Amino acid sequence: MNSGRTVFSQLMDFLSLTAFRRCVKRYGGDYKVRSFSCLDQFLTMAFAQLTYRESLRDIETCLRAAQDRLYHMGLRGKVSRSTLADANELRDWQIYADFAQSLIRQARRLYSQQELGIDLKQAAYVLDSSTIDLCLSLFPWAPFRKHKAAVKLHTVLDLRGRIPAVIRITGGLFADSRLLDSLCFEPAAFYVMDRAYMDLAALYRIHQASAFFVTRALDKFRFRRQLSQPVDKSTGVQCDQLVLPKNSVPARRYPEPIRRIRYRDAKTNKRFVFLTNHRLLAAHSVAELYRLRWQVELFFKWIKQHLRIKAFYGTTPNAVKTQVWIAISVRVLVAIVRKELDLTLSLHEILQILSISLFEKTPLEALLRAFQAGKCTTPEGALRKQLPLFNL
Repeated sequence: MNSGRTVFSQLMDFLSLTAFRRCVKRYGGDYKVRSFSCLDQFLTMAFAQLTYRESLRDIETCLRAAQDRLYHMGLRGKVSRSTLADANELRDWQIYADFAQSLIRQARRLYSQQELGIDLKQAAYVLDSSTIDLCLSLFPWAPFRKHKAAVKLHTVLDLRGRIPAVIRITGGLFADSRLLDSLCFEPAAFYVMDRAYMDLAALYRIHQASAFFVTRALDKFRFRRQLSQPVDKSTGVQCDQLVLPKNSVPARRYPEPIRRIRYRDAKTNKRFVFLTNHRLLAAHSVAELYRLRWQVELFFKWIKQHLRIKAFYGTTPNAVKTQVWIAISVRVLVAIVRKELDLTLSLHEILQILSISLFEKTPLEALLRAFQAGKCTTPEGALRKQLPLFNL
């Protein structure tokens, strides 16, 4: 039973406090802390994400207006904007990064059997980055342009469930292809990426790890054809070849044949050239797999629209990374709730319901299922009660 607990408290039940305390202990987050623990900080920042608070003062005002309900939300005392600012600046962001990774592992297990939309049994990941523009005078540690600062959010997105498997936060000048140097590649998995990641040495490391890549070729890529395979041009595939890099330096970086596929999209009439190290997957399936790369763009669009990661509550690197990681934790938490409760609502709809219901003392599952049922049916008698627009 609900027993009078707030929706926010019920939502936090889906978190593993054991895993959270382990992360706090690993980095000494609560060392010499008398009040406002790391858990208080996480809950406060999660509340700010769920209710779209715009500033520290906004967070403080909102929570103090509901002071009598904070205990039932898991917060042990008053929330001061100065205390929250100090916590974001000084407490190690790795606490929240590690905890987010534990949530990600939980979510990926729940979504591991979700269909990709193409005939593929292996795991498939999409790599990309998104730039978050900042003010150079406030964030001088993240230079990007002459009069602009920025941070990059590098993401490896698991296409089963659209869950971020790996996230890196770097300065705006960090090259996308350098992310490949820090990844451990999963054998037999597919890694789909655009031309910004075409580093032959890095692609060869994927190949040596017994994983597969799909990427677009750069226009300047020069090659020697070894073999051409027959293709069905009605599928859009123009050619399917095995090639070797032509020049000596690229040939040393990738000393084995690469599969090159030229494809024309019938809808847009655009032509693409794909490179992959998988020899047996149908050429048309390679093109369809690359088409799923758009899911990472939708992921970036979603988190920028529905989470607070474009405007920050602090200006230090630690504060920025803390806020981003807690935002990712909230997004993954909502995905876990959606799967655990077997809901058909979108993540956006669940977030909107939660944003206005956190202080209510209603069973969380009943709240979400009532909205889900209301989407599909018209309340009995609603049409009879509808007043006429014109009295004729």
